[in-house]
Amino acid sequence: MANNLPDAMRAIHFAEPGGPDVLTLQQMDVPAVGADDVLIRVAFAGVNRPDCIQRAGHYPAPPGASPVLGLEVSGQIVALGDHVPAEMIGQTVCALTPGGGYAEYCSAPWQHCLPVGADMPLAEAAALPETLFTVWHNVFQRGMARDGERLLVHGGTSGIGTMAIMLAKAFDIEVIATCGDEAKCAAAREVGADLAINYREQDFVEAVQAHTGGEGVHVVLDMVSGDYVPRNLKCLAEDGRHVTIAVLGGAKAELFMPMVMMRRLTLTGSTLRPRSDAFKAALADDIAHNAWPLFAAGELHPVMDRTFALDEAAAAHARMEAGEHIGKIILEVAGD
Repeated sequence: MANNLPDAMRAIHFAEPGGPDVLTLQQMDVPAVGADDVLIRVAFAGVNRPDCIQRAGHYPAPPGASPVLGLEVSGQIVALGDHVPAEMIGQTVCALTPGGGYAEYCSAPWQHCLPVGADMPLAEAAALPETLFTVWHNVFQRGMARDGERLLVHGGTSGIGTMAIMLAKAFDIEVIATCGDEAKCAAAREVGADLAINYREQDFVEAVQAHTGGEGVHVVLDMVSGDYVPRNLKCLAEDGRHVTIAVLGGAKAELFMPMVMMRRLTLTGSTLRPRSDAFKAALADDIAHNAWPLFAAGELHPVMDRTFALDEAAAAHARMEAGEHIGKIILEVAGD
């Protein structure tokens, strides 16, 4: 079901892997709509670390996914697949996408969409799906965090970090965050962190132990891996859970396994993009019932860094890779 759609659209393309400057604006075909998909006229698209890794040639798109970058968008549904409820046409949504967000039109499974009300800015809506799905699954499902516990978040001012802080505080979880300078520590505290540690000036293991009276934290959300893992384990309380979602600091870690056994620690982790559409649909449903109302009601807002025009995608990637951003970087495709 489609209404007066163009055949071509503007989209960000790269012919060969490389630095941010390989990203160029080109004309491409409007994507086809699968039976379970919706076609979204994109207003804004979120920029995420996996986009940069894919552009560099280290994170290929899953089979069947669009080669265009972009894992989250907001906008209006303008076409429906045969298996999609008819009432979705014309709805304003944000969506977790398998790819294709850096474009004027993007297809996504209809069950991966969340409704965007009139009071939610579309730029904010586009900043939510990737980090919200990732944090909800890894902190609350895999990490089993619950009220009264403590969470340690590395990269406290990243999109993932700010989302983890906000959500954890909304569910009465104490949050400790690590950041790279005092300005970022202040930003993390402003978002809600109970303690922000400048890891360049203070050993975070000692700081966590001092803050918790030696008890430690119950969950670590780890984006660094490498030599951070054994240090993270020293921060965990008995029966603690260590959840890895990225390996920015290295893919291998050396562990003292008797400590894992004696303290009954759990080491887990996940990557979201390769998971099945059915898994993501179930995750979206869980979020819709438990977390989305906080954003829909305006109680929580994503931390926004900077918005770039679609044709400035290279500059957006350069800013992310420089590590200067606080919160989410967004591409404006059509605007509110």
